[in-house]
Amino acid sequence: MKIMVAIKRVVDYAVKIRVKSDKSGVETQNVKMSMNPFCEIALKEALRIKEAGMASEVVAVTMGLKQCVDTLRTGLAMGADRGLEASSAALPPFAPFDCNHRQ
Repeated sequence: MKIMVAIKRVVDYAVKIRVKSDKSGVETQNVKMSMNPFCEIALKEALRIKEAGMASEVVAVTMGLKQCVDTLRTGLAMGADRGLEASSAALPPFAPFDCNHRQ
């Protein structure tokens, strides 16, 4: 069995978040970024399952800006066997808070 873990690049949990002056979002320029702590927990659990012999491979996958590759490298350093990065210049940057859920 192969395990795929989605990992996300977020503002580091130890950094104080600053809102942009025009209130359009969070300031991300010159801010330390890291792997989402919940994604880190999921990756550690996948690696634990692999070490127990219940999986043959752990694949970390991320989607977004080119800087997300740094987060992917962190996943590989933690022990993931492979890393996949999905990106496309044709797609706008993914922002989960921009999604409008309408009925």
